[in-house]
Amino acid sequence: MQTDFELPTPLEAILRVQQLSVSYNDTLAIQGINMEIYKNQVTGFIGPSSCGKTTLLRCFNRINDLVKGAKITGKITFYDRDITEFNLIEIRRRIGMVFQKPNPFPKSIYENIALGLRVNGYRGNIDELVEDALRQAALWDEVKDLLNKNAMTLSGGQQQRLCIARALALQPEVILMDEPCSALDPISTLRIEELINRLKKHYTIVIVTHNLQQASRVADLVAFFNIKIQEGRRVGELVEYASAPSIFLNPQHKATCDYVSTYSRIESVIS
Repeated sequence: MQTDFELPTPLEAILRVQQLSVSYNDTLAIQGINMEIYKNQVTGFIGPSSCGKTTLLRCFNRINDLVKGAKITGKITFYDRDITEFNLIEIRRRIGMVFQKPNPFPKSIYENIALGLRVNGYRGNIDELVEDALRQAALWDEVKDLLNKNAMTLSGGQQQRLCIARALALQPEVILMDEPCSALDPISTLRIEELINRLKKHYTIVIVTHNLQQASRVADLVAFFNIKIQEGRRVGELVEYASAPSIFLNPQHKATCDYVSTYSRIESVIS
């Protein structure tokens, strides 16, 4: 799909989605998705619940392959190579995932990062890579004297940054984030957002969020998904994909405008 906007500078598309549809037990979740994900950009997925944002996100590193009854048609390429041609371990190393709820292993802070390195056959200096990952995740100064402490004793925000460090240690090219701040307090959320803005210099990030203010703060590009009724069933579709300012200030589709204006009012009341 060609984007609905002119890119300010030439960008490299590293993930391409072509006519992608996903169903679970023969019930369509998303249909006919076409889009490109650009290198060193933060792409935000917004839209109402059950419109397929997370379903699409999980297709990028083939997590949906593990879902019983899931059927995927269409094509996703990573650097112009079909992702189904990659070994699962390789694709999940190169395209890392950070989940909605922090999920550290019930092991030491150190082992949370070192374990994945060993499983992936890393034979270099693990100590150095653990430190580097924690520094990238802005967590090193807080835990450098506590590396043998159980990760479950960390705060929620620290646990999420540890999970980000765990993904970074594998030196991915893309980081997928599924509502990474939904379970966090405002201060921890701000730290994660600041971290995202720093990480995009070296990584490509795709983030699902229900927080439109967050999307406007961290995303360079925004994709708005919505629900259409098809043969009496709710199906997710991509309505509009553009730069963040275009989506929030000058949306081209009425559905996007309605969603942004409605949720902006709700968020302003809540805040």
